[in-house]
Amino acid sequence: MSKMRAVQVSRPGGPLEIVEREIPEPGAGWVRIQVQACGVCHSDTLTKNGGFPGLGYPRIPGHEVVGRIDSAGPGVERWTPGQRVGVGWHGGHCGYCDACRRGEFFACQTATRITGITYDGGYAEYMTAPASALALVPDELSAAEAAPLMCAGVTTFNCLRNSNARPGELVAVLGLGGLGHLGVQFAAKMGLRTVAIARGADKEALARKLGAWHYIDSQAQDPAAELQKLGGAKVVLATVTNGEAMQAVMGGLGANGTFMIIGAVGSLAVPALQLLTGRQSVKGWYSGTSIDSQDTLAFSVLSGVRSMNEAYPLDRVAEAYERMLSGKARFRVVLTTGH
Repeated sequence: MSKMRAVQVSRPGGPLEIVEREIPEPGAGWVRIQVQACGVCHSDTLTKNGGFPGLGYPRIPGHEVVGRIDSAGPGVERWTPGQRVGVGWHGGHCGYCDACRRGEFFACQTATRITGITYDGGYAEYMTAPASALALVPDELSAAEAAPLMCAGVTTFNCLRNSNARPGELVAVLGLGGLGHLGVQFAAKMGLRTVAIARGADKEALARKLGAWHYIDSQAQDPAAELQKLGGAKVVLATVTNGEAMQAVMGGLGANGTFMIIGAVGSLAVPALQLLTGRQSVKGWYSGTSIDSQDTLAFSVLSGVRSMNEAYPLDRVAEAYERMLSGKARFRVVLTTGH
């Protein structure tokens, strides 16, 4: 049978191994994708380190996948070989249970389908995925441009469009990393009065290039006080992974403001009295479904939002993964297969 190159993790905490595997066949309702690019996301550490209940090994990581449909299994409708598609963190849903009928796909009985975690992901030349996990990728985006939008992009875009912030209202984006550099772009293109918050005066030029209306250096200024001088934020989009940095900005919320958390932190102290008197809320946001990913891709083409990436070939996966972990990448890391 035909073989493919793939990167697998054989045990929790094990190395990223480049191996030869048989090219998988799609089952009923699934398609096979010839992978062109796959983002290296921090959430891939869950596969690498064994941080998810019930995770089976060996497993191929990767949930920021873009490629072309190579073949379709029985019962697949609408999707055909040759189409450019993407697969994100949301690994498909059943389409039959009560949650699915209500559109609550993350409450679906198959909500444990997570790409690169509960089934093999995109660190490979081929992968299979449920048809319900697919998003159509516009021709205007290259595979490397589109891949990070399947997780980092949909998370920031979907969070902002569900935040109730209206054009002209003040929205602060905390952090200018892999999530934050996309958050600033999306917020500005949505017509929001966008404030970027990061450490150091040297990041101001980048923030303004990305579309920020105002910049706050959290090393030299009190970010909460500065936001209050601007009238208080309707929304703070917290993309960092540091609880203290988040807490330092919470005081910058305005009346009826929402603190939206998309950066993973272990714990967070919240100012209960402030939330009570200001009718404020703290809310987490979790990625999106396949149609949300498709909307993200379409909006990015329409508005000119682009992920800033560093690309590595598949055989340099260990280097790419370490680059992502170091936090030094500008700003997302993407694996390419050469297809």
